[in-house]
Parts: sequence; structure tokens; C-alpha cells
Amino acid sequence: MAKSIAIIGDSESIKGFGAVGMDLFICDEPMNAPQLLKKMTEDDFYAIIYMTEEIFSACAKEREKFTERPIPAIIPLPGVRGNTGIGQKRLSLFVEQAVGSDILFKS
Repeated sequence: MAKSIAIIGDSESIKGFGAVGMDLFICDEPMNAPQLLKKMTEDDFYAIIYMTEEIFSACAKEREKFTERPIPAIIPLPGVRGNTGIGQKRLSLFVEQAVGSDILFKS
């Protein structure tokens, strides 16, 4: 069975992603996001789950279960409320772990 791609976030931030075939999960209250993520991952249907950075932060504990698993990949995206830099920090960490040095975003 083919896996799908989903996005979780506030309605304003994610509404355009439906046009490219992503499953939209509107979550205007970040405190509800951990339960939503848990429900979405129960049946192993999604290969990639994008989240607005606000939702990504709210799901920190729930996301820990997936750090050692290749699927689903959980990826933060900036929302309409701005970019917090979480995505860039994570990418920098992954590159540093793989290469031994942060070759992308040296400060």
C-alpha cells in the first residue's frame, strides 16, 4: 500500500497544501496536537507528516517515539505566525551527526 503525506497546523498556514495532494489536519489549538498526532500514526498510513513549527513544539513528547524510526518522517515548517528556526536547527543537528561538523549553517 502506498503511503501518504499529511500536514498538521492552523488552518491559515496549511490550507494551500491540499492543492498538492496532502491530507490536511487542521489544529488551531496546539494543546490538541499530541492527541491528533497519536491518532494519525496509529495505522502507519503516513510516510511524511509536516507540521507547523508551533504544532511541532507542542508535540515534542509524542514525537520522541518516532526519532529512531524512518517512517513517518516528521518535518517542521514555518507557519503564518513566523519562523522560529526549529527546522534549520534540526537540519544542522542532522548534518553535524552525519558529517561530524555543521557545514551548512556555521555561526
